[in-house]
Amino acid sequence: MIEITNYRQGAILNHNHGKEGRKSLKVTVEGISEGGWPVTVNGQPAVMEGRRFAAEVELTQRVNPVKASVVTPYGTYSQELTLVWDKKSFKRFNFFIDDHSFLFTDLSKQRPKKAFDHFYLAGLKKIHDQYGLKVTLNSFYHNDHDPFDLKDMPAIWKSEFEDNSDWLKFSFHAYSEFPDRPYAEATAETFGRHWDMVQKEIERFAGPKSFIAPVVIHWANVHPAVAQEAIRRGVTAYSNNFRLRVMGGPSLEDRQRGGDMKTVEKRSLSGVDCGNELSGLAMHYGMQEEKDFMDKNIVYYDPQLGICFFHNTVLCNLTPLAEIPKKYAEAIKRNEERGTEILGVGSHEQYTFPYYGNYLPDHMKRLETATRCLVEADYKPVFFSQGFLGNPNA
Repeated sequence: MIEITNYRQGAILNHNHGKEGRKSLKVTVEGISEGGWPVTVNGQPAVMEGRRFAAEVELTQRVNPVKASVVTPYGTYSQELTLVWDKKSFKRFNFFIDDHSFLFTDLSKQRPKKAFDHFYLAGLKKIHDQYGLKVTLNSFYHNDHDPFDLKDMPAIWKSEFEDNSDWLKFSFHAYSEFPDRPYAEATAETFGRHWDMVQKEIERFAGPKSFIAPVVIHWANVHPAVAQEAIRRGVTAYSNNFRLRVMGGPSLEDRQRGGDMKTVEKRSLSGVDCGNELSGLAMHYGMQEEKDFMDKNIVYYDPQLGICFFHNTVLCNLTPLAEIPKKYAEAIKRNEERGTEILGVGSHEQYTFPYYGNYLPDHMKRLETATRCLVEADYKPVFFSQGFLGNPNA
């Protein structure tokens, strides 16, 4: 009987979508009244044009209920959704790198005088010094490739990590790399125990300021009980969604075989890893409406869970260096068309290390290029786990 058509549940709006003042954001809500009956939006009469209606709505809080109603001879019908005000929004991006264990293993073996003498940290710091990079290193407790546990990481560089904690954060990712999707059938207790093990060690060797709540768990796919525990522990933003789903990237067999990253990248770029030709399968596996929305708008807020879901534009270990500027040029143009000011970047640690079977010699350059493309487009590096998706004003 009535439908709001220009905004989706959980749409995140900013100064590009309406008139922003000190106390509110005024936006126009549009829709269709099926029988052409007069509509009210938040109790105020809407402007009618045939079956179409429009009304100005003032968003005064971060999370705002909007209710469109119509009275008909058959009763009152209404639709209510939630719109989010990203107050004083600015262009920004979050960068995370998954699967950290090689770095910690190297440091414990090599014991350099300074942690940032290690080539990996030195490379990240160079990007930070040049472009202001802020990055989260999502960490394992156990290294499945070389016997090492995070408890064996020396704390001799603690002050060094603390001094760099404004731009370099560590977070929980999983107990270890294998098996894939470790929390698909795990209990909240197991997940929580693993989180505590990793957080305890990070705070021991890098200080409490260096730890931050994760925005993705290993493979992103988690059991509902695990998702609930993650939210309870402070997760406020998450990559894509919690549900089990088909994902791109190299399979376990590909990763264990090693050395064929060009084929893996080609397949990933084509979409064959997570795509299919049948629309029915796409809807079944992909939650197509949500996927379409996130492909175009990058982010939305789930009012029932109280967290935001966001889509990473580039996964550096799957995107050839030459493709990264193209990907971000497309994403930035799409953001400009939609008024969105949020983007994400991700990658995986191991591709930077020469002794890894799928080593990418240009991986650090890919991290630098992704950062440069965004900074040159006036996007600021942030941590999505701080403030509202990195915005301290909202």
